[in-house]
Amino acid sequence: MAKLTVQNLSNLEVRVTEGQTLLKALQATGTDWMHACGGKGRCTSCRVIVLQGMEHFGPLSAAETRYREKGRLKDNERLTCQCTLTGGEVTGKVPEQTKLPHLNYSG
Repeated sequence: MAKLTVQNLSNLEVRVTEGQTLLKALQATGTDWMHACGGKGRCTSCRVIVLQGMEHFGPLSAAETRYREKGRLKDNERLTCQCTLTGGEVTGKVPEQTKLPHLNYSG
């Protein structure tokens, strides 16, 4: 089982099972995470900035590839509604643009 640590959410630790998207894993913990299109890969509001562990991600989805080609998804970002982990530990953070107003972010 893989682990995601969200640095600017008080180092929230989320267990991610094989085949589970990061968004589903976050939702399973009761954590609110921006996803304007409902997790369909039609926007970039659910993205996470990957600080460590990019090698533990599965391949880019078609939606992620499309947004990368358009310059809307940086090399150190993934869409939580699209990506899965292959194992290991990953550290990420919520981008400034997609922080939710009712949550307290650190750092």
